[in-house]
Parts: sequence; structure tokens; C-alpha cells
Amino acid sequence: MAKSSAVTWSAMIGGYVRGGLSSDAVGLFREMQASGVWPDEVTVIGVLAAAADLGALELARWVGRFMERKGIGKSVKLCNALIDALAKCGDVDGAVAVFQGMEERTVVSWTSVIDALAMEGRGKEAVAVFEEMNTVGVRPDDVAFIGVLTACSRAGMVDEGYGYFDSMKMEYGIDPKIEHYGCMVDMFGRAGMVERAMEFVHMMPMKPNPIIWRTLVAACRAHGRLELGESITRNLLNEYPAHEANYVMLSNVYALTQRWEEKSEIRREMSKRGIKKVPGCSLVELDGEVHEFIAGDESHPQWKEIYMMVEEMARELRRVGHISATSEVLLDLDEEDKEGALQWHSEKLAIAFVLLRTPPGTEVRVVKNLRVCSDCHAVIKCISLVYNREIIVRDRSRFHRFKNGSCSCNDFW
Repeated sequence: MAKSSAVTWSAMIGGYVRGGLSSDAVGLFREMQASGVWPDEVTVIGVLAAAADLGALELARWVGRFMERKGIGKSVKLCNALIDALAKCGDVDGAVAVFQGMEERTVVSWTSVIDALAMEGRGKEAVAVFEEMNTVGVRPDDVAFIGVLTACSRAGMVDEGYGYFDSMKMEYGIDPKIEHYGCMVDMFGRAGMVERAMEFVHMMPMKPNPIIWRTLVAACRAHGRLELGESITRNLLNEYPAHEANYVMLSNVYALTQRWEEKSEIRREMSKRGIKKVPGCSLVELDGEVHEFIAGDESHPQWKEIYMMVEEMARELRRVGHISATSEVLLDLDEEDKEGALQWHSEKLAIAFVLLRTPPGTEVRVVKNLRVCSDCHAVIKCISLVYNREIIVRDRSRFHRFKNGSCSCNDFW
């Protein structure tokens, strides 16, 4: 493709990103650079989308500098894409800086910043941006309301969140969608108002989807309503028997109540139906290259050193009193084997790799495809303290910023 135009390269890069092949898209972009073809605006948007997907912060920042050098740094469309990429790579302050430097802003610009702040748990700041958007006369759309409701949920601002939800229809003529109801269920659940969350589900004008019910189950787990959580999950399994997440959720409920035989039965049922748990996958970017780690995988060129580092981490954590949460293991193993299974989770491999390759004090950034399990969450808190590292993990639901032994999510995710 050396003689191809920027249009051809951009089409290929965009196609890879849309097909879930972001790593290949970045590789193609490198090839495009080597061939001497200059990226156009469409290329930049595609590369930023790939960087956002991979959590490739160095690449996103490079694209931002490229935009400035080429005189396209004022493009509203490109700035919006850069805000989204920086935010999804964990650099929320960088995203805010781009937003503040924009001469012209659209509702997408405002919404992107609100979402970025909300995902990192900076709810009050997100609400302040939403209010500023109203003040300057930019009318929020349904996506902006998802952002502000998420912000209220993460910040525990229940009254404010309810007020924004009511204002959608009354002040803005926007009919709440299932995503908005999901935000409200999450908000009540996080606040410990499980019964109120359940009432809200029953008053929805549309049928609740599995995400709504799983959100409610998460609240039940967090606030000790395990019997209700089990009942909801069993109903989910009956209605959606092919969804792997429902089996894992019910298994976790059984583990919390130490009902090991029923937990084992879940494993047998999954096996009988041919349902396999999605393998955990974590990505880290180092020196411009994205490295992928899968739970228990030995394909990385430095896997032996990485595994030795994981074992060293485990020894250090045991020394300070960490005990593995073996209830997170779905397999029917004894406690020692369960601890070993937890040890090789993908985010631990990724963090070990970064600890090996970077000097003390360097920030660690990880992107994971699944929810971080409770054991890994506890382990990473300990690692941040023992190794004096700030560790940022983007999992399926939010950003976790680990520092000095604590997490920005306040142990609710």
C-alpha cells in the first residue's frame, strides 16, 4: 500500500477500528507513516479512536501534538475526538485542558468532558460543567444527561440526580431512555437504597434489560442483600440462559454465602451448556508499543520474568498481610490452588510487566476488558502502597485510580 493515498489508508484504519482490531489499526498507521503519506483529518479521527480503545495514552498525546504542528488543532471535530481519547486513556486533566483551549464548542465537546469527569468519579466537577453548559446556552441532549446522571451516581448526589432526571421531560422535553433509568438504579444502589432502586425498576415504562438487573444485583452484593441478589440472578438465568455473566454473578453470590456445592453446580451447568467464561485481557502501553496479557498466558517474550515478578509481588503482599479472595475463583479447587489461579489474572501480569520495565514512581496504566475482581482490586491497592506507584485501571465499568493503598471508587464498582 506504499503508493496509496491518505484516503485509502484512512479507510483501512477506520475499518480496522470498527471491526475491533485497534492494534492492527495502529500498526497500519505506523506503516502509513513509514511510507511517507501524511495523515488527514479522517486518519487522525481513526487513530484517536484506536488509541481510546487500547488506552494508548502516548499515542493519543502524540496525535494531539501532531494536530498542533499541522495547524489543525482548532478543529472542533478533532478536538472532540482528542478529548474522548485522552479521557478513555485515563488523562482526564489533559482532556479538560483541550476542552478549555477550544475557541468553539459543541454539545459533544461538553458531553465528552462531563463523561470523562464522571467516569473517574469526579462527580461534582462533572455537574459543575453541566451547569456551565446550561449557563452559556448550550442545550443538553440525552447523552449529556447520561453523563450528569452518572456523575451524580458516582458522587452520591442522590437528590441532585433525581432532580436532573425529572428535568429531562419537564424542562427539556427529552423522554428518558433505558440508559437513564439504568443510571438512576445505579445511583440508588450505590447509596444503599436497594428498595428504592427496585421500585424504580418496576416503574420503568420499558422492559428492564440484563444490565439494569445486574446493576441491581451489584447493589445487593455491596449492601448485604444477598437473598434478593440471588433471586434476581436466578430470574436472569431463566430468561437469558446463554449469558455467561449471569452464571458468574450467581456463582459470586454463592461464594459470598459459602454455598460451595451450589457454586460448583453453576460450573457444571456452564459446562453442560458449553458456556465458557470470557478470558480476562489487559493492555498496557510502554515506549509506544501496546502489550497484551491474558490470564495464565505465556506468550509474551518476557513471560518468565513477568511471572517471577508476580510471585515476588505475592510474597510482598503476604508479608503485609494480604489474603487472597479465593471466593472469586469459579473452579472447584482447594484453597491453595485457588490462590494460584487468582495470582495469574491478566491485570496482575500487566502491572508486573510495567514494574519490571519502568523506574520507581512511574505511573502504571492498564486497560481491562472485564470487571476487576475483588481480589485483584485488593491486590492493586496493596501494590500501590508497597511499591509506591499510582496505578490507573480502566475496567468494563469505570476508572480506578489506586494510590497509597486506596482506590478512587471507594470499593464500589
